[in-house]
Amino acid sequence: MIIFVDADACPVKDEVLRVAERHQLPMKLVSNSWMRGDDHPLVERITVATSPDAADDWIAERVTDRDIVITSDIPLAARCVAKGAKVLRPNGKPLDQDSISMAVAMRDLHTHLRETGEITRGPAPYTKQDRSRFLDALETAVQAVKRRVLPQFENKRD
Repeated sequence: MIIFVDADACPVKDEVLRVAERHQLPMKLVSNSWMRGDDHPLVERITVATSPDAADDWIAERVTDRDIVITSDIPLAARCVAKGAKVLRPNGKPLDQDSISMAVAMRDLHTHLRETGEITRGPAPYTKQDRSRFLDALETAVQAVKRRVLPQFENKRD
């Protein structure tokens, strides 16, 4: 199990690391530019080309149904959900087979409204409640993947 983080604009990298440490899970911070941060044995920083979808492509090519992805990018989320990964937005909202279609439709609608000038403001500010909700959701996702994956590992040891 790996936690992939679409890291360029992710506000919860420290929170992901706390959960990764608690469960001893590797995490991959994928970005278009080098990211500062403390060296940590669980963290691998991956810098990809500066093309718009390079980080998304890198994650989507490697993610499996045993992994968790943290992203605000709806098209990346859709690709990861299609591969069976658990996907969380930084505000703690999970994206899954039941919710991804609506998320894609809302993204497309907001893009259209911005292009026509109907929406001129950005997203709401990130709050303490978002951070708390994210930590709870990530813990829940880790537990769910462990429940699904660990029996497979136990059977291989027999």
